[in-house]
Formats: sequence, structure tokens, C-alpha cells
Amino acid sequence: MTLSVKPAAVDLSRRALLLGGTAAALSNASLASFANAAESGTGGNGEIRPFKAEVPEPALIDLRRRLAATRWPDGETVTDGSQGVQPTTLRELVEYWQTDYDWRIAERRLNVFPQYLTKIDGLDIHFIHVRSKHEDALPLIMTHGWPGSVFEFLKVVGPLTNPTANGGKAKDAFHLVLPSIPGFGFSDKPNRTGWNPQRIATIWDMLMTRLGYNSYVSQGGDWGAIISDALGRQAPKGLLGIHVNRIERATTLPPDAAQALKSGTPAPDALTPVEKQVFDEARDFLNNGFGYAAIMNTRPETVGYAIADSPVGLAAWLYDKIADWVFTRGEPEKALTKDAILDNITLYWLTNTGPSSGRIYWENTVSGAKLTPISVPVGVTIFPGEVYKPPKEWLSAAYPKLVYYNRADRGGHFAAWEEPELFSQEIRAAFRNMRS
Repeated sequence: MTLSVKPAAVDLSRRALLLGGTAAALSNASLASFANAAESGTGGNGEIRPFKAEVPEPALIDLRRRLAATRWPDGETVTDGSQGVQPTTLRELVEYWQTDYDWRIAERRLNVFPQYLTKIDGLDIHFIHVRSKHEDALPLIMTHGWPGSVFEFLKVVGPLTNPTANGGKAKDAFHLVLPSIPGFGFSDKPNRTGWNPQRIATIWDMLMTRLGYNSYVSQGGDWGAIISDALGRQAPKGLLGIHVNRIERATTLPPDAAQALKSGTPAPDALTPVEKQVFDEARDFLNNGFGYAAIMNTRPETVGYAIADSPVGLAAWLYDKIADWVFTRGEPEKALTKDAILDNITLYWLTNTGPSSGRIYWENTVSGAKLTPISVPVGVTIFPGEVYKPPKEWLSAAYPKLVYYNRADRGGHFAAWEEPELFSQEIRAAFRNMRS
């Protein structure tokens, strides 16, 4: 997505209105008015420009028009969720989206925080940057995943940057950097191949250096964990350590279990009952919950046409995995509000990043990156609603310097979003021994 200075934003809003406020008009103009960047320049030479989310009203009008004009499928032939998101559930969410949901509230929530753009490796990277009032705070770059966004982290900004006002101590404070992965949210979309987690990790290190941080730590779940792992393998000079709340199966499953999973044979007899449960859950996920990834690993552009054209198609695609991965399995509204879910989905829609966000799966598949052991200190939190929950004993090969491991009693794949207080406590504890 191309982002522009304020005068261009005004011009595009007028143009969109003259053309009837269609999404095509907005897309053809490169969606430039989605940002109100600093008027000082276009972002060359490493400058950092203030950013404010300001979606033009015609884009919201077009969204509601498309929702009203939805052609719905005939419906499922089962009475459970085995065929995907159920029509009653999605219709209720879409009706709320069309009639009651207010994106402007979401914009205001984002714009409370200092946001910026900076060009690195040819792309504008969007990020939230909140410095703690505690000068000895530890710089932390924290990365979202798919189907998430920076919205996942908004409720942990206060507890992490201002712990003394949120049940913590000054020595637990962080300076917080929350970037949007390229192809997600308000970051630019790559127009060439090669934007895999390894490249993004390198860019994150450049971003932290550009912000003046000589040392820092990294955290992530989902793709944020994979990017943090990549940073850990690269071990740049300033990186003190990482924390992840999502573990890579390929690097942590015992070899005999990994082979059994791949071949479809029974779990190895040597596994303990707890280990066999982890194995069985991994097999169930690969057999029944991995279809979305198989598509994006191989054909992200094909599904991209549908989710770029239909907001309901996009909502179903994202909601399906949000529902699958929260702690309250199948009932995400018990873990998150409807508004929170729609903030995230609407961000994908308005920036047309449904297709571009899926390409990171393809990029990771074709990169062929060697998953070597991570040499920096590592903290791990296993949340009970996560898809893969390996025991500590399985992590030693991948993380030789595992300095923190804990199994939380609640929370799922979107831990910061679902349980911000508990998540913040875990981040403080994990990095306590990594502060220089």
C-alpha cells in the first residue's frame, strides 16, 4: 500500500467521492489516503514519519454496500462446525458489522498511540512506538501473526510500558515497538518475492537500530514467533534474547514422533501419556485444521481473489481460525468482543491485505530456511488454548539456552488479545533475566 502526505490524502478522498466511493476507485489510487503521514517528506533516507490512521468515508460506505449485497451460500449439510463457519454465526456477525459496528472507534483506539512509518529495504513499515517513562526500560519489539494485527497488542501497551500503574515494578518496564508485518495492516505490500521471516527479522533489527536501541529483546506468537526465532538464529549484536508463545513443531518434535506424524503411523510407544496427547493433538490439527495453511503455502493468490472482493468471504476466512484458536474453542466471542474481532477483520478489508498477508506462508515454504538451534536466551510460555503444546523436555535441541518455560492456566493462540494481564505478567517474568 502506498502511503502519502496529507495533501494527497485530501485529493484522493475527493476523487473517491466523485467516482461514487467505489473500492475500485480507492484501489486504483493505491489507497493513498489511508494514511495521514507527516508532511515533511515521503520517507526516504531512513527518516521516521508520524502516522495517523484516517480511512476515507467512501471506503466505509462501500463496505456497508457490499455487506448488504452479499450472496450467501445455501448452507451446510451438517449441524456442527465440521464444514467450517456456520451460517447462523456468520450472519449474526455480518449483520452487526453492517448496522452497529463503528470503525471510527477502532481508528481512535489506534491513534491514541504514537504511530510511525519508515522505509526499510524499499518498503514503508508501519509501527507503534511507545517509550516508557522509566529510562532503564528494556526495548522490546513484539510481532503479531495471521490472522491478527497490531490490534492484538493494544491492551498490553500500558502494562508493559507503565508497570508501576499496572501491578508491576519499574524494573519490569519496556520501551515497546509494535510493527505491522509487510503485507499486513498499514505496512507496504511486497511487490517482489523474498519477503520471508528471515528477511523480516533482518529488517526488525534495522528498525530497532534506527530507533536508537543498541540492545533489545523480541517477542511473538504465530508468525511473530517464527520471525523472533529467525532473529534468534541470526543473533544480531543488539539482540539480548527472545520470548515466544508459539513453538515450531518441525524443530521440537522427537524424530520418531515427527516421522510417525509424517507417515501416518501410530504414535511411538516410548511417548509418555502426556507426550502422546501432544502428538494426538498435532495429528488432529494437521488432519482437520491445516487446510487454510496448505492453501496459502501453495496457492495464496487463488484464495486472494475471493477475499479481496467479498468482505463476508474475508470475514469467514479469518473468523474460522480465530474461532479455532482461542481458548474458548469455537466461541471466540467468549474470549473477545464482537467489536474486537471486527476491528481486526475490518483492518484487513480496508487495507486489502487479505491476499498479501497470505503470501508469507508461500514465502516461508519456498525459502527453504534451515531451522538451526537458536543461540540466544529464550523464554517460552505455553498457553492451554494453543494448537501445539510441547513439554519442556522437547525444546532443548531447538532452544539450547532456554531460560524460562511456563505453562499458563488460560489463554489461547492470541494470548495478548485474550488475556492481556496474564500475558503481560509472562513477558515481564520471561525477560527478567535477560536485562543487561
